[in-house]
Amino acid sequence: MSITAAKGFEAGGGAIGIKPSGNPDVAILVTSSREAVPAAGVFTTNLATAAPVLVSKSHLADGKAAGVVLSSGNANAATGAAGRADAQRMCQLAGDALGVEASDFLVCSTGLIGYSMPMAVIEKGIPLVAGNLNGATAAADALLTTDTVRKEAVAAVGDSGAVVGGMAKGAAMLAPAMATMLAVLTTDANATHAVLQRALTDAVAKTFNQLCVDACTSTNDTVLILASGAADGPEITATEGSDYYALLDAVTVVCGSLARQMANDAEGATKVATIRVKGARTDREASLAARSVASSQLVQCSLNGEDPYWGRILSELGASGAFIDQESVTISYGEHVLCAEGIAAPHDAEAVATLMKAREIVITCDLALGYGEAEMICTDLSYAYIDENRGTS
Repeated sequence: MSITAAKGFEAGGGAIGIKPSGNPDVAILVTSSREAVPAAGVFTTNLATAAPVLVSKSHLADGKAAGVVLSSGNANAATGAAGRADAQRMCQLAGDALGVEASDFLVCSTGLIGYSMPMAVIEKGIPLVAGNLNGATAAADALLTTDTVRKEAVAAVGDSGAVVGGMAKGAAMLAPAMATMLAVLTTDANATHAVLQRALTDAVAKTFNQLCVDACTSTNDTVLILASGAADGPEITATEGSDYYALLDAVTVVCGSLARQMANDAEGATKVATIRVKGARTDREASLAARSVASSQLVQCSLNGEDPYWGRILSELGASGAFIDQESVTISYGEHVLCAEGIAAPHDAEAVATLMKAREIVITCDLALGYGEAEMICTDLSYAYIDENRGTS
């Protein structure tokens, strides 16, 4: 019940016929009061922006929302004015069914790009889902496309009695900024729009934006948060102080958990690698270096082949835009140093081979130049990923 763990929300999901498979494909979240509450969002940076993103941004202009309608199986991207009208119509259908103004509903879609929404089934289906809000699990299931499992998380907001809950989907096109992903968070903390926006933006930067599967950025990426205030705590109005940091920590924990679940369920992934860069001149340079290694197809192929080819990592560090002194770099796989001062280091090859068979691997790159640090999560590049994406999917 992650998305409804926060008091003041209801959710449900079902199959209405968007997906030819007949699998669940529409989810709805709404406030129990049917009233608009403080809300915030972070969206794709892709300038080929999907219609639901444009509509949700417009509806969030007042910093409030009463609900979200989400569909899977069709991205409603690259669909022009008709696509924007369809996204708006989805808000209208959900709003009419639940007694909420269309402008207080947000909309998210995920799936194939360049195809018109099947509005005949949507016209019939959204009211049916709205009339049977059958719970958070059904809602989380309805988000999935190539995902194999639903993704949910909950965290407490300090000792306030409030919580943050979240659900998400995402299995490919996972690259900064954000991923081919939809995520909705709720909280019963009493927070203003400005506080929610700052907390969500900061949390996304530390979590979803530090995840890379294939270095591709989607047209539809959306992360939303709504705050019911139903925990009856004091209103959080400032982006500082213990109340704010407790909320920020909870939002970050939920986003971080969802991001890690996405990595573990990424298309074709057999490895999840944490790339840690330390000793950079600045955090920004550390981030550049970590991102370059995590995004490298050569590094990802080596992970898939269980080959600790540190030379590819050193090469990516040098090409990343971060300053390095190659003869100061140390690269470790787990606790095993394979490269010291820019050259091969003696190591226990058998132990490293055993390490490379694990699903989760930590690779640490120490540039030995300063105190800058950064971390990225990435996956391997597998035959299964190619099979999944060599055609329209």
